[in-house]
Amino acid sequence: MDARLIRVVFRTTSLLGLALALGGGAPALAAGYKTKNFTVSAPTPQLAKEIGDRAEACRRELSILWLGQELPPWAKPCPIHAKVAPKMGAGGATSFVFDRGEVFGWKMNIQGSRERILDSVVPHEVTHTIFASYFRRPLPRWADEGACTTVEHRSEVAKQERMLVDFLKTGRGIAFSELFAMKDYPSDVMPLYSQGHSLAQWLIESRGRKAFLEFLADGMQDENWPRAVEQHYGFDGLYTMQNSWLSWVKQGRPQLTPETSPIGQLVSNRESQPPSATLAGQPTVRTQSPDDITPVAGTAIEPAGASPSGAKVTVASGNGSVYAAAAQAERKRKDATGAAPAKPSAPGSSIYDASLGSPALRR
Repeated sequence: MDARLIRVVFRTTSLLGLALALGGGAPALAAGYKTKNFTVSAPTPQLAKEIGDRAEACRRELSILWLGQELPPWAKPCPIHAKVAPKMGAGGATSFVFDRGEVFGWKMNIQGSRERILDSVVPHEVTHTIFASYFRRPLPRWADEGACTTVEHRSEVAKQERMLVDFLKTGRGIAFSELFAMKDYPSDVMPLYSQGHSLAQWLIESRGRKAFLEFLADGMQDENWPRAVEQHYGFDGLYTMQNSWLSWVKQGRPQLTPETSPIGQLVSNRESQPPSATLAGQPTVRTQSPDDITPVAGTAIEPAGASPSGAKVTVASGNGSVYAAAAQAERKRKDATGAAPAKPSAPGSSIYDASLGSPALRR
């Protein structure tokens, strides 16, 4: 059966933003503006023009940034409905249809202050459309939202970084074994955004955007993410990858490049050597035990974009965290069975299969 999927991308920063994005309490739209790929409705002609021109610029510049080339024009322009007010929560909702390898039916609702719409919301939502046009299928939730957040204004990124530390302190972090398996949003959705952004940023800095997209495309083929992370980033499983990422977070998320990142150096060395030498001399990355690497009491983290006071954040004990619990459960299973962790089998029907029910996927 050919699945016809409606992909609804939703992003918001507050309950007020959610209500407004869905149409509650919205001011009337008064002006319109049209570009090659967008038609804009906004409160004033000036705002409509600014948003339309910004959307076209983002579509061009970000597609070149991610894909190395500009996207061809869409068959029909994407309507953008904008609600703009100085203190309005920033957010957006974008919908589009996947049907037999095609993507179309774009529709975008955005809201926020003029500044946040132009420097964060529009780039974020347009990046969703670039990924949809490129992959022609839904991306993993963490990767889609995380990568789109990397193009937002630094002030918005800093909020995600501060929230991430708080989520890890309070045990709201998501184990990678769960994060990579998610087909829908969890009830506690904000950790997904913050953690997804941090993980995407780490991987992008370590090996670049092209390698990141290749990793996603490969992993989505069979959804065997342990295999994909080993092949593309050199880790021997999701737990090991999780521990290495946590170590980077504990260090304050220092900026990386493929030349300075341990991941980039390892993979580069492995790819440049014959297979026999690679197996003999370049083992996959292995780190400390999860209990050691999970943030513990007294470990200070000062994230990028920390509060103006410069105060450091002390991370609470990880004994009750999802990271430590998952690792402990895995070790107990291995001790009991003497077996290595089983790799997940190829999935059967997924929630993206329209035959399983409603095809509407809310973001």
